[in-house]
Amino acid sequence: MGTNGSTMLEPLRQGLPPIDPSAVSSAATCSLPARYEAVRAARQFTRRTLGEWHLDERFDDVALIVSELVTNALRHALPADTPREETSPVRLHLMRWTSRLVCAVRDPSQESPIARDDAELSDFSAESGRGLFLVESFADSWGWHPLSGPLGGKVVWALFRLSPEEG
Repeated sequence: MGTNGSTMLEPLRQGLPPIDPSAVSSAATCSLPARYEAVRAARQFTRRTLGEWHLDERFDDVALIVSELVTNALRHALPADTPREETSPVRLHLMRWTSRLVCAVRDPSQESPIARDDAELSDFSAESGRGLFLVESFADSWGWHPLSGPLGGKVVWALFRLSPEEG
């Protein structure tokens, strides 16, 4: 795990509502292995980062979104033959602007994330399928952006507006 937010800002800006790049105040990123234990590591990284940014009160909502996005990346975006020892097929990025917080997950798949429709969500006994519905419910906006270049893949992001007291 490390911190270096500059690698993701440009591609994300293309899919996000307009944000003044000079207002970026903080960014942090971590690599996540191709194992479901990575979801716990992502939540811990999120707790630590939000604490450093004095945004502890936003942890519950942001951690829920981070958990969903990382789980989706691990479950749906990794090729079936991805070695579970591979160190960083998924990356979590947290970026803070004066009035916004973005959590973004990069994965190696170019496939669009698929949100379930209302009929599919009505089956309350289903064990999965509500991830993007939760992201849509708890974040102020979300989206995804395909990446080009040697890494390829995509970034799925969720944006949270911050109050003036938080910024």
